[in-house]
Amino acid sequence: MQLNQDTNILIVGLGVIGGGYAKALTAKGYRVYCITKEQKDIDYALAHGIIHEGSTRVDPAVVGKADLVILALYPHIVLEWLQSHQQHLKPGALVTDVTGVKGRLVDEVQAMLRPDVEFISAHPMAGRESSGVEYSDDSVFRGANYIVTPTGRNTPGAIALCRQLGQVLGFARISELSPRKHDEMIAFLSQLTHCIAVVLMNCNTSPHLEAYTGDSFRDLTRIARINDEMWSELFLWNREELLRQIDAFCGTFAEFRTLLAEGDRAGLREMMRYSSFRRALFDKPGADT
Repeated sequence: MQLNQDTNILIVGLGVIGGGYAKALTAKGYRVYCITKEQKDIDYALAHGIIHEGSTRVDPAVVGKADLVILALYPHIVLEWLQSHQQHLKPGALVTDVTGVKGRLVDEVQAMLRPDVEFISAHPMAGRESSGVEYSDDSVFRGANYIVTPTGRNTPGAIALCRQLGQVLGFARISELSPRKHDEMIAFLSQLTHCIAVVLMNCNTSPHLEAYTGDSFRDLTRIARINDEMWSELFLWNREELLRQIDAFCGTFAEFRTLLAEGDRAGLREMMRYSSFRRALFDKPGADT
């Protein structure tokens, strides 16, 4: 199957990422149907041309027409939704997701899904601190990374379609990782950084800090305005790997502290030079440096 203008696309969950997918796909001429729990989100999406049709209930006929189903849901709800509604999926349907953890999720979905339906997982490395379809913005996908996490159960055609979806959505770089390798990478690149931002906002409770801060603190703690319901679930679903990354971070921070305590300026500068070199590799093409 290839993604084309005749592909019936169903998005389940019209939050900030589901809404961003819908915006991007609708803008490219694809017909997008959505199922989400709040009527106000359907109304907003219809009024702003984000989707073509939507409903707050699962209509078996609508689910049964979908060639591609995108589950923009929390991990545990992905499992619940498929357990409850997979019988309505058409034979040959392709199911994908947007969740930030893969190992446990992919294992459980592929173990319980019907053999005539395929699940190929993916992770859009882009988002907003605010939640809700009214904050969705497909421009965050441009220049961002998109990770496909196939297993031995996935067909070449499904992997190709999932990569094509990332291209249509506008992602700049599309990669493939195993679900386990994905969770290792994401524990460091995303989950650990959110942990650091949360801890920073909790470790000094002096009043009126916002009156004195500069851009460095604002930039470093941007992601501390966090969706606690979602991120606590992601952390716990990837707990063992995240704990390893936290321990590694604490070890390196202890090395930095020792250099500072011992007045080792050369050692401090060496760590700073290496951090500057590594950070330059992350700049997006065309970004100011």
